[in-house]
Amino acid sequence: MPHWAVAVIAVVGGLIAVWLVLLLILWAQQRRAGRNVDWRQIMRLVVDVVLLLRRLVVDPEVPRATRWWLGGLLAYLLLPIDLVPDFIPVLGYADDAIIVAIALRYAIRTAGRSAIERHWPGTPEGLGSLLSLVGAR
Repeated sequence: MPHWAVAVIAVVGGLIAVWLVLLLILWAQQRRAGRNVDWRQIMRLVVDVVLLLRRLVVDPEVPRATRWWLGGLLAYLLLPIDLVPDFIPVLGYADDAIIVAIALRYAIRTAGRSAIERHWPGTPEGLGSLLSLVGAR
């Protein structure tokens, strides 16, 4: 198999893994809060987070250091190289979710919650879930 094909498969697999980890975290969070789980909203959250990151990276009002952080996060998520390899059960995917949460928390502190709210492409409930996930609620 060519090296580029392995890289493409690794990138797609990594994105699916991050998506699944976020789904599980959000499902557990919804259950703990005693609310019904809306799977459509949860599945859409990962797409919304990627769109949010992309929008924040290109926004000139967001501080340059924050844009570099978030650009690095996008690159990290797309590269097949991880801190903890994805083939390690649970931990391999959890490191990606933790890094996303840390980067978004940093973005909220430096760019402001208003920037996150302004660029959020999803529903208000999805934004609330994201904010509680990163500890900003």
